[in-house]
Amino acid sequence: MFDIAIGVIIGASFNKVVDVLVKKVILPPFSLVSNGIDLKDKRFHIINDVYIGYGEFIEVFLNFLIVGISLFGVVKAMNTLKKRAQDVEDTTVETPKDIELLAKILKQLEKNDKS
Repeated sequence: MFDIAIGVIIGASFNKVVDVLVKKVILPPFSLVSNGIDLKDKRFHIINDVYIGYGEFIEVFLNFLIVGISLFGVVKAMNTLKKRAQDVEDTTVETPKDIELLAKILKQLEKNDKS
């Protein structure tokens, strides 16, 4: 439960960081290249005062893309470390005590089966 709460707090903070990254770092050079066009203000005019604001959608999509790729990398790294930690033969990462105990029990059972 505590891990989930920490994850939510860090995720919300990371989302704000990515939001600022997209709006203040990535989009200004894009605006410079595109003759000063602010992407946030881009929209399709349908009728009268009805618009489809696709520029803001692009900003939010960039946020999502950056967060998604970052989280994918973190989860991938955590799964790799978890797999290495559960491997009793791998001495580069400390194996949890319960996994070591289960490995010892398995070895003992295999030894008893052979005799």
